[in-house]
Amino acid sequence: MLLALGPAIAQAEIEQLDSGYPGVRVEQMVRGLGVPWGMTFVSPSEILLTERRGSVRLFDIDKLTLRQVEGAPAVEPGGQGGLLDVAAGPGFAADGWIYFTYSKAVDNEAATTLARARLENGRLGNWQELLVTDSVTGSRRHFGSRITFDDSGHVFFGVGDRGERDMAQDTGNHIGAVIRLRLDGSIPADNPFTGDPAVRDEIWSYGHRNPQGLVYDRPTRRLWLSEHGPRGGDEINLVLPGRNYGWPVISYGKEYWGPLAVGEGTHKEGMEQPRKYYDPSIAPGSLMLYRGEAFPEWQGNLFSGALKLRHLNRVQLSAEGEAIGEERLLEGLGERIRAVIEGPDGLIYLSTDSGSILRLRPD
Repeated sequence: MLLALGPAIAQAEIEQLDSGYPGVRVEQMVRGLGVPWGMTFVSPSEILLTERRGSVRLFDIDKLTLRQVEGAPAVEPGGQGGLLDVAAGPGFAADGWIYFTYSKAVDNEAATTLARARLENGRLGNWQELLVTDSVTGSRRHFGSRITFDDSGHVFFGVGDRGERDMAQDTGNHIGAVIRLRLDGSIPADNPFTGDPAVRDEIWSYGHRNPQGLVYDRPTRRLWLSEHGPRGGDEINLVLPGRNYGWPVISYGKEYWGPLAVGEGTHKEGMEQPRKYYDPSIAPGSLMLYRGEAFPEWQGNLFSGALKLRHLNRVQLSAEGEAIGEERLLEGLGERIRAVIEGPDGLIYLSTDSGSILRLRPD
């Protein structure tokens, strides 16, 4: 397979991989990328994807061509930072806005940043920085950050604890928080803490360690988040406005340096419980709630890429939003699955840290 660095170059063919799962076929569409961190469809046949080192590319899934996109933002790629998520806005067909998160250099450090731009003639332009978060620390860790939209004109994204765990309980900054803004970056008047001088107005929820997946499910109007715990204690949370999700006061994880529980325990009044936690950690890389028709038996299920345990994690939800079942797919591939999205065709598209784009289709 070939990788285009300038003009579009076509691949020879799609490579068939063994899914190890009855009724599901895995197709390797691209390989040889950097770390494809985020993906979004900008047409029925085109995926815009980000690479953590700072590149943006456009992949045509019909022609199997990959083209470099100019005009990417300047990012601070040290540690876990770089160019992170990308998501076509809810009004993209009419207004053309595409949203990005990335680590931006600030005073020789870096901060998680939300911006938007338009794609025209193979180049990103009309850049608008919507929020450079107050999340600068001396660490290059735990930037977050996925993007999702509700059905009433808001954008959400997550910020990690930036390697300073206690700051996730300090609501005077954006560290360890889920942020909610209007699509133009302004602050909604009905955010839960608007007007509270002790809390930043942009905060929707707080007490998060490192949000790596975020998805809004329109049929149920639920906001779901997956986040990395420490050694054990990865979580799937149903995110509600104004709630404290406990990090680092409560956790199901252990310290990296010894067999000791983090914080005060697993429960505390006034702090939310996860809908599911993983022990040992799977290291979730993303989150998608499937609503397509290609896999009807999976409708309403959450899917997360697993970085550490290298599989595609499927979680079945009840009508009440409780996690009632789990299945681990694609373990035989041995891939760190970073991003998971549903295509307009109802098929499932994955990116891997080894630089591949995969597609799942019924066999």
